[in-house]
Amino acid sequence: MSRPNALGEYLRARRELTDPADAGLRVVGVRRTPGLRREEVAMLAGISADYYLRLEQGRDRNPSPQVLEALARVFRLDPIATEHLLSLSTARPAARRRPRREVVPAGILQLLEVINLPAFVESRTFDVLAANRLATAVSPNLRPGVNRLRTIFLDPAEQELYPDWEKTAGGLVAGFRISVGGDVDDPRIVQLVGELSLGSEKFRRLWARHDVTALAGGSLRLRHPRLGPLELGREKLPIADSGGQILAIYHAEPGSESARALDTLRSSVDAEAHRPSAADAG
Repeated sequence: MSRPNALGEYLRARRELTDPADAGLRVVGVRRTPGLRREEVAMLAGISADYYLRLEQGRDRNPSPQVLEALARVFRLDPIATEHLLSLSTARPAARRRPRREVVPAGILQLLEVINLPAFVESRTFDVLAANRLATAVSPNLRPGVNRLRTIFLDPAEQELYPDWEKTAGGLVAGFRISVGGDVDDPRIVQLVGELSLGSEKFRRLWARHDVTALAGGSLRLRHPRLGPLELGREKLPIADSGGQILAIYHAEPGSESARALDTLRSSVDAEAHRPSAADAG
């Protein structure tokens, strides 16, 4: 089986998404294909058209950093996307290993219980590995064993939570791209991408763009079925020596309506946790 051509696929996607005018070219007449032509990319980057063709086709997978940086300038890539491009040229097939069960560090599990904010841990493939009760109360899909990409694209109830679903979905796919890097032949990733590609046209289109974004914090708008609109901050903190696990924490501006809504949710979750079970009542 041939190796995936991650570098070539990324270059082709960026080329097709780059407006010739943005690259400083004067467009005359109607162009039959979107974006830049290969020979235009080569000219702007200062390399031969044949060499650029070999890069896209995967016949040369190890160009120099100077060549890749020149291509990044042609495609007007930001620093995150440029770093991603550089990483693809040095990616090697991962050694085939039996998949190991991911273990969340004990200290992080304890933190989830005492932090008093919605928080969860996800893997590099966006599987939820652990979550506290507040996180699950924000979304039932924030629980161990659930994949966030799968729910955002295939679960209509999850999609209803996001008034900015299009933006959320695009950001999630771009974050997934940066998380897995050039390791796209990992069996778990191949299976997940294949399932989502079959089940969601929107995912197929976003995946084909090869957009990348940093795994960083930001803002989040939710439409909670009981609490109504929520405007939350979202922090994403890498967990050291965990193989790419991320601790995600949701919070609200103190004194805001969203903060009061989280207080209401917290009280409800605490009351439920202390309610006697049927076994206790017996």
